[in-house]
Amino acid sequence: MIATSASPRTLTVLHVRGLSSPSSVEQIQQELGRVPGVASARVKLASARVEVMHSPAVASTQDLVAAVAAAGYTARPSPF
Repeated sequence: MIATSASPRTLTVLHVRGLSSPSSVEQIQQELGRVPGVASARVKLASARVEVMHSPAVASTQDLVAAVAAAGYTARPSPF
């Protein structure tokens, strides 16, 4: 878990295409961990979901999508 300032946090859920192995989970978690404002990231391999707790004033949804892209995967916000 990565510590952030006292900014309000929100949970953003992303759906990731191409998630296929534990190593892909690790890559995505590492990239999200580098994003300022991210408090935690949980990648669920079976459902291809990523749950990110973050400060939206510091890390936008687009920042999260870009971090997943940096790991080599395509992500989009999920409505649930």
